[in-house]
Amino acid sequence: MEQMLVGKSDIVTGSHPPELREQARHFRRNMTPAEKRLWASLRAGRLAGLHFRRQQVIDHFIVDFYCHAAGLVVEVDGEVHGDQGERDANRDGLLAGRGLLILRFANRQIMNSLPAVLREIRVAAQARLGPGPQRADMPAPPPGRPTAIPGSARNPGPER
Repeated sequence: MEQMLVGKSDIVTGSHPPELREQARHFRRNMTPAEKRLWASLRAGRLAGLHFRRQQVIDHFIVDFYCHAAGLVVEVDGEVHGDQGERDANRDGLLAGRGLLILRFANRQIMNSLPAVLREIRVAAQARLGPGPQRADMPAPPPGRPTAIPGSARNPGPER
């Protein structure tokens, strides 16, 4: 097995094996319903201005969603992951060795409790980025996009 790098500096800009890049491209075109639902809330800075990539190659793995600024990996676990606990634990350990935080959510959590999932992702990312109103590595969301989950403390919803 090839040497894994420590840190996250080369994750986005590093060269990745062509077969993994092609497999990631295939996964992006064929997302599961839960992945599609979560991606609709993460893409284009929709969650607190965080920039996420989907199906990102990291070393010899492909992670479902990745926020480079926060060093955060979000995995969506379907039925198949129930039998892969040891494999997932080893993979998570290697990714954590790069300083990444891995959050795992079951398909049913995303389909049934999306606001709670988004809140957990936002809180974890913001904790890793530290306090501050607006940072250069966390651009403002596009105009007209929510910056928080409706009904949360930061975004109580429309005034009455």
